[in-house]
Amino acid sequence: MSVLTDYGFILLVLACIFGFFMAWGVGANDVANAMGTSVGSRALTIRQAIVIAMVFEFCGAYFAGGEVTDTIKNGIVNTDGMTPDLLVLGMMSSLLAAGTWLLIATTKGWPVSTTHTIIGAVIGFAAIGVSVDSVHWSEILPITASWVVTPFLSGSLAFCLFISVQKLITNTDDPFTNAKRFVPVYMFVTGFMVALMTLSKGLKHVGVSLSNEHSLLLAILAGMLVMGLGILLLRRVKLPENPTRNDYYVSVEKTFATLMIFTACSMAFAHGANDVANAVGPLAAIAGVIQSEGMAELTSKSAVPAWVLLLGALGIVIGLATYGYKVIATVGRGITELTPSRGFAAELATASTVVGASAIGLPVSTTHTLVGAVLGIGLARGIGALNLKVIVSIFTSWAITLPAGAVLSIIFFSILKLIFL
Repeated sequence: MSVLTDYGFILLVLACIFGFFMAWGVGANDVANAMGTSVGSRALTIRQAIVIAMVFEFCGAYFAGGEVTDTIKNGIVNTDGMTPDLLVLGMMSSLLAAGTWLLIATTKGWPVSTTHTIIGAVIGFAAIGVSVDSVHWSEILPITASWVVTPFLSGSLAFCLFISVQKLITNTDDPFTNAKRFVPVYMFVTGFMVALMTLSKGLKHVGVSLSNEHSLLLAILAGMLVMGLGILLLRRVKLPENPTRNDYYVSVEKTFATLMIFTACSMAFAHGANDVANAVGPLAAIAGVIQSEGMAELTSKSAVPAWVLLLGALGIVIGLATYGYKVIATVGRGITELTPSRGFAAELATASTVVGASAIGLPVSTTHTLVGAVLGIGLARGIGALNLKVIVSIFTSWAITLPAGAVLSIIFFSILKLIFL
């Protein structure tokens, strides 16, 4: 226990720096890809997206991100054979490794999963710190399967949504009138699904236990509220005098741009509440063990202190504001050309897939879900509408995320052991 006693303060400061770095990576990569559809479709400017994300990601992370956090994600590793000082160094190396990989991926413009990054990092230090047998390799199969299953589900749903928009609105004789008729219905569905996602994935961190019936009722109310606000905003969208066919399409896209403001705010709040744990969960546990001088168990569940949530929320916001434009460009413009109606279909498909997956316990990545939805939109327009080179690079980055996190974690773990042990 001498390491925690002798170097406790230094380790805590380093853990805070590494945790902030990881949160910065979450903002630069994960938040940026969630905002990519709104910016790429030009429903929001990049400045507007950053402001929305700053407000709603921060609120989600700070006010709804404090669930009692299980540090070692999803039972990926068994850490019974590790001493508290090795566990602290291991989790510190995991944070640093995950932050480093997110920095590399963001530099390349690759949207990768922060959850899979931190899982890979934890696997890396556990394999070295305990043994290869301490890793629950059977748990890795669902993660790798999600690289295929998640994009397929969200892509299929986005494809169907986009086709429905074409059939009901775009390819009709009077697209503007039909937009005014059907967009409120889409608004209700959007408000309903995103609220359900927030209640099931985001607001669970508040500690308020809601039954399925209560969540469903609140989601219906949220959908009706969004629909009502949307109808009021849609009244401001007018056709010019003597409109051309193109004017009709521009006006239709304006109605969907209105809708995407709601989806952007809601997605940012739910994301901040859910994914902040990737950065602050390990940091909170490290702080607990160091402050108790090894008496607390790193794998036990402990409430996340407010200062840790604040650090994570600030890191997320600064990451998006300083470097998020790289991934925003990939998701918003690199895969296929997006308009507000296409971006709406992608975001609604993403929210719906996440809600459905949560209900049946399927592990999914928001990143993979959103990219799959954007792919589905591209396919609905024809294979020629897709940038295959960008798509190949994205899928390659997904495949190497887990091993990259593991290798970097092993390197940093070895360095920290040399310094402190």
